[in-house]
Amino acid sequence: MVTREQVKELLGQSAVFQTPPQLIVEVVRPDSITRDYRYKRSEYAAIEVPEYWIVDPLTAKVTVLQWEEGFYEETVFAGEQAIASPTLPELTLSVAQLLAAGTLA
Repeated sequence: MVTREQVKELLGQSAVFQTPPQLIVEVVRPDSITRDYRYKRSEYAAIEVPEYWIVDPLTAKVTVLQWEEGFYEETVFAGEQAIASPTLPELTLSVAQLLAAGTLA
């Protein structure tokens, strides 16, 4: 998720932002567990992404990581817990609802 200002930066140019996105959402797959839980944290910290989520359908949880004073603070949500997002404070979505949205039933 990027701001309007970030989009305006790129109008008519290449897709390389000068500022980090406000929110990144990663979805864990069986072949990306280590990358999503470990390496991405370092990559996003290097550019100080304010918030990112790790949506893990394998363990039915969502980890919200928030950039605070040079480190990520993490909060884990599961089941019917509502996901709390500093970037999207009006969000009213539980982990179960988010994970069910990806099913084709």
